[in-house]
Amino acid sequence: MIGELMRKRAGPVTGVVGMLAAACLAATTAPPEPLPTLAKLPVAVTIPPSGPVMAVARIDGSRRARVRREAAAIDDHLAGRWREHGVEPSTPLDDSQFVRRMVLELAGRIPSYEEARAFLEDASPEKRDALIERLLESPDYVSHFYNHWADVLRLAERPQKNLVLEPYLAWIKDSIRTNRRYDEWVHEMLTADGRPWENPAVGFQLRDDGMPLPYVDNTVRVLLGTQIGCAQCHDHPFDRWTQHQFYELAAFTAGTRTRLNAGIRPAKPGQDPKPVPPPVVRTLIREIREEKGRKSGPMIQFILANATAVSFKEASLKLPHDYQYDDARPLDRVEPEILWGDVPATVRNADGREQFARWVVSRSNRQFARTIANRIWKKVMGVGLVEPVDDFRDQNPPSDRELLEHLAGLMIRLDFDVREYVRVLVSTGAYQRRAVLHDPTSAEPFRFAGPALRRMTAEQVWDSIVGLIARNPWTVQRPTVADVAEVAAIDLRTATVADVERQFDRFMVRFGPAARQRRYARECGYQGLWLMKASEMPTPLPLGHFLRQFGQSDRESIDGGRTVPTIPQILAMFNGPVTHATLEEGSVIYETVMQRDPEEVVDAVFLSILSREPSAEDRRAAVEELTAVDSATGCGNLVWALLNTREFLFIQ
Repeated sequence: MIGELMRKRAGPVTGVVGMLAAACLAATTAPPEPLPTLAKLPVAVTIPPSGPVMAVARIDGSRRARVRREAAAIDDHLAGRWREHGVEPSTPLDDSQFVRRMVLELAGRIPSYEEARAFLEDASPEKRDALIERLLESPDYVSHFYNHWADVLRLAERPQKNLVLEPYLAWIKDSIRTNRRYDEWVHEMLTADGRPWENPAVGFQLRDDGMPLPYVDNTVRVLLGTQIGCAQCHDHPFDRWTQHQFYELAAFTAGTRTRLNAGIRPAKPGQDPKPVPPPVVRTLIREIREEKGRKSGPMIQFILANATAVSFKEASLKLPHDYQYDDARPLDRVEPEILWGDVPATVRNADGREQFARWVVSRSNRQFARTIANRIWKKVMGVGLVEPVDDFRDQNPPSDRELLEHLAGLMIRLDFDVREYVRVLVSTGAYQRRAVLHDPTSAEPFRFAGPALRRMTAEQVWDSIVGLIARNPWTVQRPTVADVAEVAAIDLRTATVADVERQFDRFMVRFGPAARQRRYARECGYQGLWLMKASEMPTPLPLGHFLRQFGQSDRESIDGGRTVPTIPQILAMFNGPVTHATLEEGSVIYETVMQRDPEEVVDAVFLSILSREPSAEDRRAAVEELTAVDSATGCGNLVWALLNTREFLFIQ
C-alpha cells in the first residue's frame, strides 16, 4: 500500500539512479526497519524559540501597489512574447501549490502544517501579497539567501589555514538581514582594509589571497557576469578580451597587500608566493617553534591569521615574461584601463582600487545591474536570460534582450534593493504558474510560460526535513564578528609567546573543530547529525554529509552547487538518520499527527509534507495502511513514503 503510493507519486525513472530507485520501490511495500535509536532528540530543538531569533529589516507595506505595477509590466512583456511565438502559458498555481512554492522560494523550506493550514483557510483577497511580505522579512529568508550567496561567493571559514573568515561570513549574513543596498556592500567588499574581525568585508579580497590575477577573474565573473580568465594567459579564444586588457584591468588592484608591513617574496616556479611577516611576527614564530616543536603548527597559523590584514598602496603591474603579442613587450609596465565605459569622474584621482570599485558599481556601468538582475531572475525562474549567468558575450546573447534591459532598469530604479526586486519577481503572474519543463539543450529559447521545473537545492531539502523535526532549528547560529574578535585578536606589537598561547587556547575552546562538534552535539545533535539550519553549519562540510550528498558546493568554485540525482541520495532518504529523526517522539511531525484519528492523520501528514490535502486515491491507500498496523508504525510508514516521492523533492 505504501509502495503503491510511492509508485504513483514517483513518476518515471531513468538511468542508473532511476533503475536503483525502481528496484527499491518494486521490492518495498513498507519502509525498512528503523535504526536502533542512539539518542533521543535534544530537548533544545523540541522547544520553540522564546523570542525572535534575529531582527530582520521590515518590508515597506506601502509599496504593494508599486510592486503590482512593476510585476504587471513584466507580465505584459512576457504575454507579448507568448503571442509572438505561439507559447501557451502554464496553469496558474492553486493555493496549496502557491504556499509551497513561495515558502520554498523565499524561506528555503517547505511550509509547516500550521502555515499551510492557515493560508488555505485564509479568505483574504490579498493573502498572497501578505505571505510574500511576511516571508521576505523572516529569518528564514535571511538563511535561504545566505545559502544562495554562499554558493556564489564561495564562502568558507578556512579557505587557507592562516585565514579566519567567520567574520566575513557573518557580515554577508548581516548584510542580507539588514537589507543593505547591493551596490553598497559590493563597493565595501572591493575596498575594505584591515583584519577580518576589524573590517569583515575584507574577506572578499582574502578569498583569493596570494592569487591577485584569479581574484580579478573571479570578481569580474561574479559581479559583471563576464568570463575573462582565459585572457590571463593568452588572448581569449571565444571572446574579444586580450591578455593585455586583462593585465590593464588587474593593474587597478595590483597594490593590494594582505600582510602587515609585508611584501611578497618571489616564489620558485610552480610554488605559491609566500608572505614575509614583519620582524615581530618572525620572532614570535621562531620562539614558538623552539618551545612547541612539532606541535607549533596550529599556533603559527593563528599568528599568521593575526598578521593577515588588507591594505592598499599603489604599485605597478608588468606583463608576464612570456608575453608574445605585438602590442607590447614582455615585462612592460601596463597602465590601468577598464574593459568598457569610463571610470566615474568623481574618483579619477583616487587610488586604483577605489577607481576599480566605483567603476564596477556605477549606475553608468549597466553591466553591473544586468548581471545581478539576471542572476536573481534565474534564482527565481530557474533559467537566466543569459546562460550561464556569468557568460555575457556577443556570441551568447540574452534570450530576451528587451526583458533583460527592463529588469536591469528596474534594479537601478529600486536603488539595488535586491529584496524588493525579488518581491516584484515573485509577484508576477508568470512566476505564479505551474512549473514547466526546460531542456537546456534545446535551440529554442525558454519563454518563461512558468518557472522551470527544478529539484530542491541541498539546503532546501535539509531545511525542509529539519523543519519536520525541530521546532527550533536556530539553537546554534553562526558566530558574530564580535564573537570572533573577542578570542582571535592579538596585538602583535606587544604580544609574547604566553599571550599568543593564552589567546590561541581561548580561540580553540570557542571555535576549534573538536570544541564546536561537542557543542553542536550537545545542543542539537542526533545520531551524528546536527539539527540546525544549513546556513549555520560549518563550511565546507565533509563529503559524506547529507548536504554534500545532495549537491551542496565545496565552496571552491563559483555557483558550485548541484541538483543532479545520485545513489547516496536515495540511500540517505530511504534509511538515513535524518529521516528516522522525523519519527522520533518530540519531533514536529510526530507531535502534529499523534493523538488524531486516521482521517485527521492523513490530512496532517499530507499538509505537513506536500502542503496539500490528499486526493481520494491518496486517502484510500493511506488509511488502509494506517488501519493495517498500529498507529505509530502506520504514521511512520506514511511519512516515510511521502518523503520519498518526487512530489516532495521537486518544486512544482
